[in-house]
Amino acid sequence: MKINLPSFKNYGNYSSDNYGVNSLMFSIGNLEIYFSYKTPIAFWHPSTGFVIRVNDWSTTTGKHLNWINKNHSKRISGDEFEKQLTLALEK
Repeated sequence: MKINLPSFKNYGNYSSDNYGVNSLMFSIGNLEIYFSYKTPIAFWHPSTGFVIRVNDWSTTTGKHLNWINKNHSKRISGDEFEKQLTLALEK
């Protein structure tokens, strides 16, 4: 029996892996969730494409968001992002 464990990778452009742990993407089936530190900031699913929240934090999180997608007009509010992420996790 094969266990379907989540996988993870660094999505950032850090020069050292010591910092790369702060920009991780976890894959669970077809869902990819992008984190800045311990906070989900974006996700991708075949049914939605990328869903990216606005930067409510620091310049570092802004850098992480830009690595995912520099188009700020595609970003949604934190509340809407959390609703959409919850729906994606329930699928």
